[in-house]
Amino acid sequence: MPAPTDKLASVASLTSHPLSRKGGWGDSPEIGGSAADNGDRSVAIVGGGPAGMALALALKLHGVTAEILEARERAVVCRDARVLALSDGARQILDWLGVWSGLAATPIETIHISQRGGFGRSRLRAAELGVTALGWVLPASDLIAALDAAVSAAGIVYRENTRVGAAPPCVPGTPLRGQVTAQFSLTAFAEGAVEAGAGTLRDYGQHAVLCNVSTAAPHQNVAWERFTSEGPVALLPLGERYAVVLSCADETVAAVKSLDDASFLALLQKRFGTRHRFTAAGPRTAYPLGLRYRQNPIGERQVWLGNAAQTLHPVAGQGFNLALRDIWELAQQAGAAADPGAPEVLAAYARGRQADRRGAIGFTDLLIDSFAPDFAPLKHARGAGLLALDLLPPLRAFVAKRMIYGARAWP
Repeated sequence: MPAPTDKLASVASLTSHPLSRKGGWGDSPEIGGSAADNGDRSVAIVGGGPAGMALALALKLHGVTAEILEARERAVVCRDARVLALSDGARQILDWLGVWSGLAATPIETIHISQRGGFGRSRLRAAELGVTALGWVLPASDLIAALDAAVSAAGIVYRENTRVGAAPPCVPGTPLRGQVTAQFSLTAFAEGAVEAGAGTLRDYGQHAVLCNVSTAAPHQNVAWERFTSEGPVALLPLGERYAVVLSCADETVAAVKSLDDASFLALLQKRFGTRHRFTAAGPRTAYPLGLRYRQNPIGERQVWLGNAAQTLHPVAGQGFNLALRDIWELAQQAGAAADPGAPEVLAAYARGRQADRRGAIGFTDLLIDSFAPDFAPLKHARGAGLLALDLLPPLRAFVAKRMIYGARAWP
């Protein structure tokens, strides 16, 4: 599950959804295009993390030249300690980019959703949707290494130690501010966070504590989302262990991080319940939880996507999956245009992403608000909702498809 800069595509030109036709996200175009071929169609990608590299590859597949501008050293980018939870829709996009086949990801075949101290639970199963897995879990460093190798093989320029500040409108014929002197048709901000004053910010007053744990019984490829009055607890199968995301109040996170292994496992056991017995814990890290999103992800020859456009609570694992759907749509729009930075191109991109962005942002925010209050009538209502989800296959399919493929996954 992604940490702060992160953890499930809508494309205006698609005529059918991947669930409704064979072949998933569609046939891959041939890699093509060069700076000479494209003239002023080149794109500057600010941020050389996984989203930035994926965007560069997607643009290359559509014949659009991109350069990656990264403030850090390239080797530092590759040393990423996060764990990513990728939807099966994200897997299809990464397969289209040519980076999935060599990755050793752990499949999620079932998602178990419940609340502590209340009745009702629901299970989403991959078999019901006819897919191999609902999602996949892997270390971020593994995906970044695959993307980095693909970027190098494609001959995409990657400028490390290149800092670009908050850029003015990137009109043709003017350079980006910073160490960059090249001229671009479009600047895509693909990494980082939404700056204060640039969008809507919400502090949840919580931190996520991350670690890997071992359990007495095998995980059997089941992921758990357990809601408690202190915040959600997520367990994601990763190899033979679980990756844990434990939500804690801001005032308690330091104490939780400093617990010895036995005390931490006891706390986790109390929060999660008895469905698994935890036997060992790895090192723990933490990051603050909040919601940040830009109302408008486009500007004059500028576009913000991924965490530069929205940073979500990790519940339901929507963050990086939403970023990949941003990338899919932008590459489609830019590849079909003579000028990727033209106002009508960016407007079409923003329209195409509006429903998916709003849906993912609203869904994660609603989950936090709905499951946070420890109020008996509301707890009973939540239980009834979980029970209804478990008893109604069409409702389960709708929720699962939305998590996997975004807002265009209508039944």
